[in-house]
Amino acid sequence: MDMLKGEQIAAAGLTDWRKLAQGLHARYLVDDFGAGARFVVAVGEAGDALSHHPRVTIGTGYVDLELVSDDAVYRDGEGTEHVIEWVTQQDVDLARRITEIAAASGVTADPASVGEIELGLDTASSATIAPVWAALLTGSAESQGRGTPSDEVRDATARVPNLWFGDDEEYETSRQRFHLEVYVAPEVAEQRIAAAVAAGGTVVDDSDAPSLTVIADQDGNRGVVCIDASAAAKA
Repeated sequence: MDMLKGEQIAAAGLTDWRKLAQGLHARYLVDDFGAGARFVVAVGEAGDALSHHPRVTIGTGYVDLELVSDDAVYRDGEGTEHVIEWVTQQDVDLARRITEIAAASGVTADPASVGEIELGLDTASSATIAPVWAALLTGSAESQGRGTPSDEVRDATARVPNLWFGDDEEYETSRQRFHLEVYVAPEVAEQRIAAAVAAGGTVVDDSDAPSLTVIADQDGNRGVVCIDASAAAKA
């Protein structure tokens, strides 16, 4: 099934959901763990009907859901097809059904609170070092390049954050190579950046804002606040 582009996701009008990294994310607020469990059962039944299911995290007072297809088709600039993890129409269809279930169950969506963390490692030799990180993070060589046409490391069960590799040159002196990618809902990005600055951080690069804003702490360590601007609903 073809991957959906950002503008297609935005046009779907998924009010309960936000596109973060590869998938659609939602948080639903529930009265207690039992109510959350019952909601998940209903979501599971809807998934059974569509032969597709979300990733679920359940706790006291909330249920977090992520929808992503592991067989989305991406075509590169030369027309070559790659099977990747991304949002497809089946994710949109199930997201709509889950929104209906939540409304019928009196469960409230809290889309502004969703979040996703990925690891970034700048390197000039991703093909060489990726096997080490695949083994270290997941214990499996199959996690290298899983769901992506690159050397990115992704665990099939989402136990650990995805690790992607940014292009970099070799440096004789040491420098920061690891950083966190912090994906947030578009409507809270400015607030998150402002909070980091108020806590002592500094915006060191906003040339790609609002999609990417680089924040440094007082020691110079960097993180990136990320949103998928293309998939955000237009005002």
